[in-house]
Amino acid sequence: MRALIQRVKRASVEAAGEKKEIGRGLVILAAISKDDTGETVRSIASKTISLRIFPDKKGKFNFSVKDTVGEILAVPQFTLYGDCSRGNRPGFEKSAAKEKASEYFELYLNFLRESGLTVESGFFGQEMLVEIINDGPVTVMLEN
Repeated sequence: MRALIQRVKRASVEAAGEKKEIGRGLVILAAISKDDTGETVRSIASKTISLRIFPDKKGKFNFSVKDTVGEILAVPQFTLYGDCSRGNRPGFEKSAAKEKASEYFELYLNFLRESGLTVESGFFGQEMLVEIINDGPVTVMLEN
């Protein structure tokens, strides 16, 4: 699993006339690989919640999204596994099949929701408009 995590002031995702929004917190672009397991997903979710990328009064990254009671917007993003090493068109051989990816993305959301934080999600398998107002910007890649 890959999770590209961005600290945000606010963010939204829209598809088919439905819009979901969050305030200060994290936007997570998440991709499931064909080799992922439930434990892989749990590990990334745990790391996501605990990742200290919010500053204290001195500007040092000492707080997690849970510490700040931030919100989370997780967006399925299979293209994070795009491999361009053999040309200019990405290949997606490492990405999980749609059924597995959907199941494990939902599992990831469930693990995130166990934190008690507000967790919104993008729309699996749909074209989306994602608006992100980065804070920092701070962007971190988690991978198992």
